Amino acid sequence: MTETAGVGRDPEAVSRFVEHFAAQLVEAGLQRMPARVFAALLASDSGILTSAELGEQLQISPAAVSGAVRYLAQVHMVSREREPGSRRERYRVHSNQWYEALTNRNAIIKRWEDALREGVVGLGADTPAGSRLAETLAFFEFMEGEIEAMMERWRVHRDKTFGQA
Repeated sequence: MTETAGVGRDPEAVSRFVEHFAAQLVEAGLQRMPARVFAALLASDSGILTSAELGEQLQISPAAVSGAVRYLAQVHMVSREREPGSRRERYRVHSNQWYEALTNRNAIIKRWEDALREGVVGLGADTPAGSRLAETLAFFEFMEGEIEAMMERWRVHRDKTFGQA
């Protein structure tokens, strides 16, 4: 029995959850293979699996695992680490993965804001296109502030609910 099945858990139920949750992530825009790998990590008791364990559980190739993990690491949904005493890598999903992924989106939003500011200047704020860009910029500036405030409320809520992180 692999770690993913866990003691006292039905491997079929785990598999159903992984595929169902992955399908929801795909519907929300995540690529299929990263969604499946992320769901498998999330469903594992330790939150840590090796490439071999992911491949076995999901019936996918090492190359598919590698590509999925590369993407998930880029968007800060998983991290890579060395297995102690081994050259093998293992992949970890953290309990605060949603927080990290959303917080790291702030850097992307800031780059979009910079590009939009340049666009407003370049196209002219008084043109229809410039006006549209200015409204889009205002939306992202608003969202940036809301996300920061929401993340702070989340930290307080998480600490109350689950104890200090």
